[in-house]
Amino acid sequence: MTKFDLAVIGAGPGGYIAAIHAAKNGMKVALIERGEVGGACYNVGCIPSKIMLEHSKLVQSIERGRTWGIHTEETTIDFPRLMQRKDTIVQELLTNIETYIEKNAITFFRGEAQIAHDLTISVSEHTIHAKDIILATGSKPFVPPFKGLEEVDYDTTDTFFSITELPKQLTIIGGGVIAIEMAFALAPLGTKVTVLNHSEDILQTEEPDARPIIRQRMEELGIELVRDFTFERFEKNKIYTSIGVFPFEHVLFATGRRPNVELAESLALAFDGRLVQTNEHGETSRKHVFAIGDITGGFQLAHSASAEGVHVVDYLLGRNPKPVQQDEIPRCVYTHPEIATFGLLAHEVKEPYKMIELPLRTNPKALMEGNTEGFVKLIVSRTTQRILGACVMGDKSTELLNAILAAKTAGADVTMIANMIFPHPTMSEHIADAAREVYGQGIHI
Repeated sequence: MTKFDLAVIGAGPGGYIAAIHAAKNGMKVALIERGEVGGACYNVGCIPSKIMLEHSKLVQSIERGRTWGIHTEETTIDFPRLMQRKDTIVQELLTNIETYIEKNAITFFRGEAQIAHDLTISVSEHTIHAKDIILATGSKPFVPPFKGLEEVDYDTTDTFFSITELPKQLTIIGGGVIAIEMAFALAPLGTKVTVLNHSEDILQTEEPDARPIIRQRMEELGIELVRDFTFERFEKNKIYTSIGVFPFEHVLFATGRRPNVELAESLALAFDGRLVQTNEHGETSRKHVFAIGDITGGFQLAHSASAEGVHVVDYLLGRNPKPVQQDEIPRCVYTHPEIATFGLLAHEVKEPYKMIELPLRTNPKALMEGNTEGFVKLIVSRTTQRILGACVMGDKSTELLNAILAAKTAGADVTMIANMIFPHPTMSEHIADAAREVYGQGIHI
């Protein structure tokens, strides 16, 4: 039996980063993965979807250039080549991860892990023991048990990114981040997209003021959005609902994810509903067993899992790390325009606050680039000027948000941003203007 200081089960963004961080700090580490390194994020999630979104954004940029007077030949889509590019990028990133694992002398085991009652781990023909274990087993797509679905050939995100032909028509079931991002990825390439969302609105976990802008953009892209109804049944290539029948050629379920908790269940760990119960340091109900990422509470986001993994390792090293703060985790939607948010939304604030919202149409750089759909929003405590939440909606907003988040994470109030000198012309200078307006000193408002 081989002994280790730490065994990490799952090599997604939570697991492999925790393993590398531990190895860099002197631990002897085992990393176990039953599939590909990188987990769902790199193989069937954030990375392939964002690559496809970049393809669609480029098509939209070409179309925008025509309206400015830059004329090109008719745009044609070589979809197999685009998907080949996606595969090449994904493979390069996976190779990089494997190189990082090897460079840090981490012992990598490929196979299904089993954990005995005494915490001995079996994987393939190997038996190992570690002082501590981190479960980072991730999640899988959830498909509702609709009547008639057993007769339908459908995709989830686990299968969709393997397609090689551009669908002429695609019906997406769902209205969350994944569903709306995939609609934005396919529609500009020429796919006729229908989004069926039984709820009253899309993106219900995101900033309310962003939703009508996204709905309008969907309409401009020719995406049919159907909301607020009840699913009844699937029948061959038709979906029957309370408001009508919707035929489809291809259907993609983007209806959320469920945690992979088989290992946690085998250890009889305590659960909170479907999720493994942990304390602020990732400790489960079983001593020496920790859990991070999608199988625990909080946001199902790659960077959240990574932060949790680093935190657990620092805790094991006795560094007394500050627990991961949910209000410091950025949430990103890679539509066009993008939506980037952290902290509280206005309706969630429980203290007196001031909210500033600055539209991008007054920003010089946004006007130059033709990216005026969006805004900068700050939510600040009236008594302390602490930043309670923020949302930036616009091109590259997932990068711009970090200027605000850095101030919050550093413990500074909004004054720090108001006093910063941002370069001109940039989109980011709108952040400073919004911060100054907290004190009634904004210029472009």
